[in-house]
Amino acid sequence: MEPPVFPPRWNLSAPLLIAETFSSRIWKVRLADGETAIVKDLKPFDDVEDELRGAHLLAWRRGEGLVRLLDVAGRQMLIEYAGETLLSHVLDQNGDAAATQIAAGVMERLFSTSEHPAPPELQPLHTRFSSLFLKAAADRDAGVSSLYVDAAGIAEALLSDARTVRPLHGDLHHDNIMQGPRGWLAIDPKGVIGDVCYDAANMFYNPLARDDLCLDDERIAEMAEAFARTLRQDPRRILDHAVAYGCLSAAWHHEDANAADEARQLAVAEAILAVRRISF
Repeated sequence: MEPPVFPPRWNLSAPLLIAETFSSRIWKVRLADGETAIVKDLKPFDDVEDELRGAHLLAWRRGEGLVRLLDVAGRQMLIEYAGETLLSHVLDQNGDAAATQIAAGVMERLFSTSEHPAPPELQPLHTRFSSLFLKAAADRDAGVSSLYVDAAGIAEALLSDARTVRPLHGDLHHDNIMQGPRGWLAIDPKGVIGDVCYDAANMFYNPLARDDLCLDDERIAEMAEAFARTLRQDPRRILDHAVAYGCLSAAWHHEDANAADEARQLAVAEAILAVRRISF
């Protein structure tokens, strides 16, 4: 791999590639003052705007609950170093309840009030749900009574009754919350705007390798109660958002012909829906 090229004004040194995904390369770098920082170098791909919206959210949040955006140059973002400890590490070492409480604290900071207007570039939640609505419409047209159809109805009801609307992270989970010099912070936001309950939804589906947790009725109920207390919402709304989100995620996997991950998301959504019906 060729060495990265960064803007000269950043005056960076010692680049180390620490992660690579389909959308970006993540470099740990050293600033001129010797401090560590991160460069997120976006690749050219179809949905690059989804990543660039995250930069607008980072700039708006100004480090409250999120890592700070230090600068942007084209598709490269210079970002505050968030540390090495993932929330998933806490789950492994101290248990799921401890990890959930930390996540709730991060959400509380993320949704604290700001004197600055929300960035206009953020994606409305209704737009984000478009893949779910398309899949549900296709199922209805085919005469299929599916979970997608039910979830689309839930999503439409939630969107028509949005209560606490804030700029959202959009992809909050155990590997997007890290502990560093400034404590626990969220990283890698998508930049969405809508009901705060949406940002709790993905937590129910994570960690991805822990279906023993994600399919557990007691864990689902306890997580709903914990996030409801923090966000001052009805736990039923938390669970409804979780069902809608899981089916949206499954619809994305369906579009990618990823049948295994689609089935997994639908299974967790079914478990959440069952808890919603029985316990709440």
